[in-house]
Amino acid sequence: MAALMLQGTGSDVGKSVLVAGLCRSLSNRGLRVLPFKPQNMSNNAAVTADGGEIGRAQALQAIACRAEPHTDMNPVLLKPQADRTSQLIVHGQVRGTLGSANFREQRRSLLPNVLESWRRLEQQCDLVIVEGAGSLAEINLRSGDIANMGFARAAQVPVVLVGDIDRGGVIASLVGTRLVIEPDDAAMIRGFIVNKFRGDPALFADGYAAIEERTGWRGFGLVPWLPAVSRLPSEDAVVLEAGSRRKPGRLLVACPMLPRIANFDDLDPLKNEPEVELAMVPPGRPLPAEAGLIVLPGSKATIADMNFMRAQGWDIDILAHHRRGGMILGICAGYQMLGRTISDPDGIEGPPSKADGLALLPGETVLGSCKTLCSVRGEAFGEAFEGYEMHMGVTSAPETVRSFAMLDGARRDGMIAADGLVMGTYCHGLLASGGFRRALLERVGVRSDGTDHDAVVDAALDELASDLERHLDIDGLCALAKERAR
Repeated sequence: MAALMLQGTGSDVGKSVLVAGLCRSLSNRGLRVLPFKPQNMSNNAAVTADGGEIGRAQALQAIACRAEPHTDMNPVLLKPQADRTSQLIVHGQVRGTLGSANFREQRRSLLPNVLESWRRLEQQCDLVIVEGAGSLAEINLRSGDIANMGFARAAQVPVVLVGDIDRGGVIASLVGTRLVIEPDDAAMIRGFIVNKFRGDPALFADGYAAIEERTGWRGFGLVPWLPAVSRLPSEDAVVLEAGSRRKPGRLLVACPMLPRIANFDDLDPLKNEPEVELAMVPPGRPLPAEAGLIVLPGSKATIADMNFMRAQGWDIDILAHHRRGGMILGICAGYQMLGRTISDPDGIEGPPSKADGLALLPGETVLGSCKTLCSVRGEAFGEAFEGYEMHMGVTSAPETVRSFAMLDGARRDGMIAADGLVMGTYCHGLLASGGFRRALLERVGVRSDGTDHDAVVDAALDELASDLERHLDIDGLCALAKERAR
């Protein structure tokens, strides 16, 4: 079975997007292709058909392959919940907590799990495109590595290294990587890609040739900034730090950037609404008073982020927004924060603790060790939607409280306050459903054409694939992938 791995000189160099684009390109060529990422670290996750969870990027890459997302595509997922601890997900299920003190030892022990998924996956397709994590040049983390060269050498998968020219120093980052990694690792690298180029490619011809000469690797292409990328979900919260550009005269939707924000791709459909401006508000800034809708997002540490919200004064902004008649939507942890209390008696997110919520909904949440992971179909505001639940906690309220939605025709979800202005739900992904999004925006006086967001993403993947066909030597990449199968 053919296989190829993209690793990077650093984080956010565009590996995830390039893998997605290659997956769609190869799928368009009639190949059975699947994505794989041995280890991911992200609080943006997706529920799979086999009842687990994987990184959102791998779910997108599966869609690019026209395949059903499966836990084998991302066998190890780390979800940061504090500065030095992460929830450990193996084969889609919670296995415990991974701390900085035992990181290397536990990580090394996970390689058999990674290879188990790999062997199952490679039997199902013609070609697997593998994504590395972070930078392979972090030689201090090489011992016990399962995300980059540790996996590549164990599975004997050839590597192409991706460098980001937009951040500067791409020649040094590619050539420098060759110099600092050990020879056996360097031998796995067969080429490079320069990503995110702006301007005239002829101006970088000498630089491109210098990388080839100094590394001994062949170049597979110079990829420009691609418009389609802006219509694809982003996996890493670092992209939120760029902020938003104001669009006067449009509905302002504000979302606080919590330290452990999770599944923020829930908001992506709003970015593509022509009459909406989405503002991701960073710490240190107030939630804008002119916002028509505030969305409280998911979080990997609900109580800690609730306390952070108060420290920022965002609770005051939210309550003032409500007094002015503004609408508020809480999703998952954001829903929990809208209630009266959040309790963690068993220390699921850290030391046992309890926090007061915003008390805009009558719910009381108790966090527990049982994690809900399921896809759902529901109806709210008279419109159908699809989404998924992914949470550790149960929220209770009086039976007289109005539900936000009815799921699978029989199960109540969430709450709506008596004044109709405050809403909470455990359903991620519901804003992607055009009819529901249109009904929600109509409540705040905004017109929407109800475009299906999944269709937008699918069209963007096709455009991305077409662009990569022009700028990458995909035939050469396929030939390299086939060398592994010999």
